[in-house]
Amino acid sequence: MPTGQGGFPHLKRIVSRLRRTCPWDREQTHRSMAPNLLEECYEALDAIDRGDSAGIREEMGDILMQVLLHAEIAAGEGEFTIEDVVEDISVKLVHRHPHIFGSTQADSPQDVLDNWDRLKQKEKGGSLLDRVPRHMPALAQSQELQSRAARAGFDWQDVLGVLDKVSEEIAELQRAASPQEREDEFGDLLFSLVNLCRHFEIDGETALRRTAWRFRQRFTYMETACQGKGWRLEHLSMDELESLWQEAKQQADR
Repeated sequence: MPTGQGGFPHLKRIVSRLRRTCPWDREQTHRSMAPNLLEECYEALDAIDRGDSAGIREEMGDILMQVLLHAEIAAGEGEFTIEDVVEDISVKLVHRHPHIFGSTQADSPQDVLDNWDRLKQKEKGGSLLDRVPRHMPALAQSQELQSRAARAGFDWQDVLGVLDKVSEEIAELQRAASPQEREDEFGDLLFSLVNLCRHFEIDGETALRRTAWRFRQRFTYMETACQGKGWRLEHLSMDELESLWQEAKQQADR
């Protein structure tokens, strides 16, 4: 593979040429590329969770390529260029950090967030919650909604109140009589658990993603162990499955 030369300008020329001459790249639109952008972001998160520095580097490049291709698509439609994107984010960063580029005081991370929210509210108006993307994963969206509401003072005073709310939602779920009630109460329970994550300073999306990764590792171990012994996983008893699961926890989590 040839070594890249010329840094960002060189990459920009490559993407521009692909957009002009590659049959696949020529056909892409913002909408058709949206799943690719999301997939690259998830792959970057996966590399971050693994602590894979080389993987993070590679995935950041893939995300950057997505940004450049979207900019090329927009430039062809007369919408904007990558230079416009860079200029806009530069102006925004300076404007949203008056404690660095101006005279506003901010002595803590919370002060910075409060300043950021006030400036966004002044610029765009509407609700603090309007700018939480509705296409975010539900868990991440719930956490962001709660965080923004909390910064406006709508929050439990301590974690004990949240724990009581979780217990209340479990009881309401147990009393639910219809499928719709169960769905509503289960949603309320999940929302309360997200609040609990926030009070424990845990990112719920990250925590659940890591748990899913551990489950994947352990279950794969169980499948491999069964294959090695000539067993079929679906033929094992509950006691045998539990024993194998405990073995998987010890081995796969090392």
